[in-house]
This record gives sequence, structure tokens and C-alpha cells, in this order.
Amino acid sequence: MQRDMLRTANELVKRGHTVEIYCMSWSGDLPVGGIQVHVMPATGLFNYLRYQKFIANAQAAIRQAGNIDYIFGYNRMTGLDAHFAADPCFRERASHRGFLYRWLPRVKWFAECERVIFDAKAETHILMVSEVEKVHFQHWYQTPEARFHFIPPYLSKARFELQDKAAMRSHLRNTFGFDKEDFVFMLTGSGFHMKGLDRAIRALAALPADYLNRVKLLAVGQDNPKPFENMAKKLGVASNLVISKGRPDIPQLMQGADICVHPAYRENTGLVILEALASGTPMLVTESCGYAHHVAESGAGKVMPLPFDQAQFNGFFKQMIDSADKQIWARNGLAHAQLLMEQNDGSAEANILIRLAEQKVSRQNKVMNA
Repeated sequence: MQRDMLRTANELVKRGHTVEIYCMSWSGDLPVGGIQVHVMPATGLFNYLRYQKFIANAQAAIRQAGNIDYIFGYNRMTGLDAHFAADPCFRERASHRGFLYRWLPRVKWFAECERVIFDAKAETHILMVSEVEKVHFQHWYQTPEARFHFIPPYLSKARFELQDKAAMRSHLRNTFGFDKEDFVFMLTGSGFHMKGLDRAIRALAALPADYLNRVKLLAVGQDNPKPFENMAKKLGVASNLVISKGRPDIPQLMQGADICVHPAYRENTGLVILEALASGTPMLVTESCGYAHHVAESGAGKVMPLPFDQAQFNGFFKQMIDSADKQIWARNGLAHAQLLMEQNDGSAEANILIRLAEQKVSRQNKVMNA
């Protein structure tokens, strides 16, 4: 989402616009030339209290600036002209939790932040990267269809430039101390529980003993590894699991893996699915991911249907190792990823925002001239 934000900001500047970015923190180099970043740290005992302060401070700064035509938010908050809907419907998720959970102050606050955007009487436009969650938003808020704007998935050709496959296999195995002939499953993404790392570990442990001599599971992302390392130890596959913090060479590692696995419990999109396809690596995913249909439609691997069944998933896991179709899956995924790159060259969000901003300014001018 952060990469999407900066790419969109740069595209807007290329079109002659100026961009102000308001955020709680910033990592990496600051952009230059038409983009000004306002870092506004906020304190509070709980996350939602920090968000409250940040939103209030950002809105006050925007009012003081006085020259901002259009406000586009990646977090749910009041005062937005448009919102980038990257997260699942909060109210839908909360409905599956207990009564007491829904009455927690933080839950009520997050639910209200969502309501002011998606409510039928609101005016905020919504940029969607997946159609999967729209049905939930419309169920809870009756959001008019006209306020939804679908963005085709974006994949950077530069970031996913294909390297020599043998070299990438060696890079992955040398980096993590695997044998050169090891069969490697790779799981990518922060928040290992939601990404289904536990499911992958159980599938690993269910493999026949002779498979475990040559099969590894690599998980890369930001999360506490201890619960999953303990789980692997308890199941007798600690030596088959490696967990790494986030790294800048994810595309290269994906190209060196045999299978990318993404058995997420729930995922609005699952961009790593498309990234794996662009890396020429077959995918094993769960149907609960918004982008899982790309795997099914392109024939780039296997999709675990819902409701999830661990024993069935274990079978899929082993089949991916044994199958003679891996090269076919890889070719199909690459062809599909190339098609997606042609559909969105990185300007789709900027095109939508410029059109919506022009419509807003036109309406304001008509009111002023009436």
C-alpha cells in the first residue's frame, strides 16, 4: 500500500499536480519535486488513540493550508474525498466476534471510521483493488455502486524483471543455508497468522518422512516468529522451517523458490499471489484471498476451496511437490502477469483521482456561479 501511495503521488506530479503527504512516520528516502511530506507523530496509550490524534492534527493542517483541492486517504477517517480500500470490511469481521468484543472502545471507533466512508449517505468515493469485499460493504452500508472505482492490479516490470532461474535458486539456497537440491516452499507477508503460516507448517509436518529430508518452508515477513518456531518444534519439523524478517530481494527469492504458498485465512487481495506469478513460480493459495481467482483462471497452480480443510490442504501441498505440471503452471502464471501489467501501467489510480477531482471542482464552480 505504501508503494502504491508513492507511485500514485509521483504519477500525479508528472501530470502537473502538487501533492502533500500526511503520515505518522516515514521510512526511506523522502520524495522530492512536487511532493511535500508532513510527518506528524502521535502519542497515546492505545493504537486507536494515536490514530485519533494523527487524524485531528492532519485535518487541522489541511484546513490551515487552504489550497488543497482533493483529499485521498489510505486509512479510514472523516473528511476524505476518496479512500483507497485495501483492507477487508471491518464490520463484517467484527460480526464474527463476540458481543463484548464489539463493545470495546477501539472496535466502536474503527467501525465509525468505516461507516463515515461507506455509508449510503456519504459522498466519499472508494478505490477498490478487489471486488471480493464490495459485497460486504454494500451489505452493511448499502453503498451506491457509482461510488466504487475498480483498480486493475499493478505489478512493476522493473521490480519483477526475470533473472536467471538457476542463479536465483542458488541465491535462495545459499542465503538460508539450504542444500542445492532442496525443494523450497516460500510464504511471504507480514502477519504470519493471518497469512496461514500455521496451516503451511501443519502441511509440512504431514509429509512422509522421506520427503522431509529435502523439503523446506521459508517464511519472510514482519511478525513474531516464536509461536511458529515452537509449533514446528512440537510437530518435529523445526529443521525444515526458516523464518526471516522482511527483505528487499523478495522478487529474486520468489524466482528461486519451487512453490509460493499463501494459505491465508482471509485476504482482501493478496498481492504476493500476483508477484509470485510474475516471478514464474507456481502458487498454492486459499480461495479466501481476493486474488486467488487469478491462479485459477490462468492455471498457475492450485486453489484450496472453502471451507478450508487441513487434510485436503496437506494433500495439495504434497501434490505440488510430486506434480509434473510445475513448468506449465510457471509459464501460465508469467503470461497472466504480463497481461495484468499491460492493463495497468501504474497510472490507473492517478487517472481516477484526477477525474474525480475535476468533477468536484466543476461542481463547486457551478455552486459559486449559481
